[in-house]
Amino acid sequence: MLRIGLTGGLGSGKSAVAAMFAARGAHLLEADAIGRELMQPGQPVYAAILQYFAALPDAPALLRPDGQLDRAALAQYVFAPQGEDKTGRIDALSRIVHPPVIAEQERRAQEIFARDSNAIVMVESALIFEADRAGTAPGLSRRFDQLVLVAAPETLRIARTVDRVRRERERELRRGLNPAEISAIEEDTRRRIAAQIPDVEKIPRCDYVIDNSGPLEQTEAAVERIMRAWRT
Repeated sequence: MLRIGLTGGLGSGKSAVAAMFAARGAHLLEADAIGRELMQPGQPVYAAILQYFAALPDAPALLRPDGQLDRAALAQYVFAPQGEDKTGRIDALSRIVHPPVIAEQERRAQEIFARDSNAIVMVESALIFEADRAGTAPGLSRRFDQLVLVAAPETLRIARTVDRVRRERERELRRGLNPAEISAIEEDTRRRIAAQIPDVEKIPRCDYVIDNSGPLEQTEAAVERIMRAWRT
């Protein structure tokens, strides 16, 4: 059995890299997907988020008409511009979400290992080191046998994220975005990246670093090399 932590900052392309590992036999557990499941109505995380943030006087409405949590409004609130209590909001949300998500990851990993003792279980999470440092999931990085970082220059990460969010917004609004709206997306992306630990600090703590700034074939080759190393 092998537990792998796959991490990378916003816009690094770690989800695409995770899919490459999964296509080659790794069992993929996506932290974001598990978090979304636990934020559904009726789940304890859903209730805890509403209870905590409803008590803050400047918190926006966090429920959509269908009763679902408005994750976009929540993210916009916790990643507020500098000068507001951004760090406190991020930490509060992390302390609510991280422990149950990690517990569910472990439960699912144990199920996989029970079926196949030679399985490679990969947890894809952007915040392995951040949760460890902030104390919202102490020792998280040490729970893995190997750590893989997906890296790319910050300018490319910003461009990728802005392009993705712009396309999502345009599909939602059914119109193109104006320059002010695109500028707001760029600024929000920079704030989110600034809240994460830079790659230069993560690289020495990882077993493998995948440069995801070049051609797709280059990334695929790196994934192949790493999978061969794990299977030997």
